[in-house]
Amino acid sequence: MSGKSANSFLGLCVGDDWPVFYLKTTFMISIQHLSKTFYAGRREIRAAADVSFDVAPGEVYGLLGPNGAGKTTMMRMILGLLKPDEGYAEIAGHRSDHQPDEVKRQVGFVSAAAGVYQWLTGREMLGFFGEIYGLSEDEVKTRIEELSSILDLAGFIDQGCATLSTGQKQRLSLARALIHDPPVMILDEPTLGLDVIGSQVIFNYIDILRERDKSIILCTHRLEQAQRVCNRFGLMHRGRKVLSGSLEDLQKQTGKSDLVEMFIDLIEDDNVAPIQQV
Repeated sequence: MSGKSANSFLGLCVGDDWPVFYLKTTFMISIQHLSKTFYAGRREIRAAADVSFDVAPGEVYGLLGPNGAGKTTMMRMILGLLKPDEGYAEIAGHRSDHQPDEVKRQVGFVSAAAGVYQWLTGREMLGFFGEIYGLSEDEVKTRIEELSSILDLAGFIDQGCATLSTGQKQRLSLARALIHDPPVMILDEPTLGLDVIGSQVIFNYIDILRERDKSIILCTHRLEQAQRVCNRFGLMHRGRKVLSGSLEDLQKQTGKSDLVEMFIDLIEDDNVAPIQQV
């Protein structure tokens, strides 16, 4: 599947709630042979080894693996925050190694570590980020009203962020990532530290993004959650993408029914070779 971002894409969706096929003409995300090695004294740490994948509009791609698998390094290279040793990431036609600032304009980023500005109201914070992204005053007002409706912010958007509950801060952070209406969304461990209700807010948010034809990378070690929302998966272990495809593809390749079983089998063998992606 990976290799040519301009190629058309015929995607096989997962589960009874999805259309069987959908046709996309352009990949919004194209990751080509990204590699990165770190050194600790004489020790060589291969954080990413020749990783490639593509993501089409309206698709959720799960970049999965345990802590230390290389997911965060991949995210940093995709966003242009870390220079790869080899390869490149292309976001909406812009390469992260050549146009890192333009890549950032095309991406909305959600992380469990992302906070809010305690001394601003929710509305002021969203307005601040809208201005950073170059939106006009009228565009900022329109986007805030749209996001307030979508994410149910009306009851607290004019409160100081310091007074908000954890769930309210979470929804405000989700709105912040969408303020500039980016075509690409990257979600890095978005449910970390959240309870069942907070996690469901994230799942609903992903549904909204998919309906709006965003290309989405979900980066997580919570395989059972990823199985609920992703169309395709790339399972990483020790910097390598060792398994790739739709859930049906992976079931056929491994003989296992779910991602947890598949991954347990894979990590038991540290010498596992990458499986050809579908």
